[in-house]
Amino acid sequence: MIIDAHIHFDQYTKEQQALVLKEMHQNEVSHLIAVSTDLPSCKANLALSKNDNRILSAFGFHPEQSLLEEIEEKQLFQWMKDNHEQMIAIGEVGLPYYLNQENSIHYQPYIDLLEKFIILAAELKKPIVLHAVHEDAKIACDLLEKHRVSAAHFHWFKGDIQTVDRMIANGYFISITPDVLYEEEIQSLVQQYPLEQMMVETDGPWPFAGPFVGQMTTPKMIQASIEKIAKLKQQPFDQVTTVLHENTKRFYQII
Repeated sequence: MIIDAHIHFDQYTKEQQALVLKEMHQNEVSHLIAVSTDLPSCKANLALSKNDNRILSAFGFHPEQSLLEEIEEKQLFQWMKDNHEQMIAIGEVGLPYYLNQENSIHYQPYIDLLEKFIILAAELKKPIVLHAVHEDAKIACDLLEKHRVSAAHFHWFKGDIQTVDRMIANGYFISITPDVLYEEEIQSLVQQYPLEQMMVETDGPWPFAGPFVGQMTTPKMIQASIEKIAKLKQQPFDQVTTVLHENTKRFYQII
């Protein structure tokens, strides 16, 4: 079985959502970890999860956007606390690396917000899903270590070998996207990172290149990702599939 460890399910159209859900069984997909980008997104994913128990919702605020006003931030955190029993994890949260590349921004408020989410993860004893790449990953690691949060999932990670080694030592997980089929950087990461700390994701509806050009991103792409991971790890496909599935179940405490 397969779990899509990171998908923006609320961003698909109703018709696309129905198609993904219909195809899950035939593609051996057991669950979707549906991450959120803001409060309306959190509410949408919660509603979706109530309609289908294969959808497991994470609540958070995507960092690649303008920060919330103080009252909006308070509303988001209070809503997350009020609905924490319906929340599989806190996410997607992190730091705005790409936004900063486009237009240099004041970073400290984003760091402060990420720290608040990490504190909440510790308080609620929930895993946290992170958007933190390159040098931002070091900042995220500092905050995780400061608050002794070890259940951290760095999705679509990219970074230097020193940070990779630090993440491995701390027991953090990463998830691999379909671009593992054609991106050497991701292939190198797969070779470096222990399979026992790895998951697979689509980050859908984000589109992919290579053999996926022109295709709607769906969890069925994950099988090709696992085939590539198995080849890179020089391990049998069935064995790698089982390990990735069990990793995700264990990390997200899926029964």
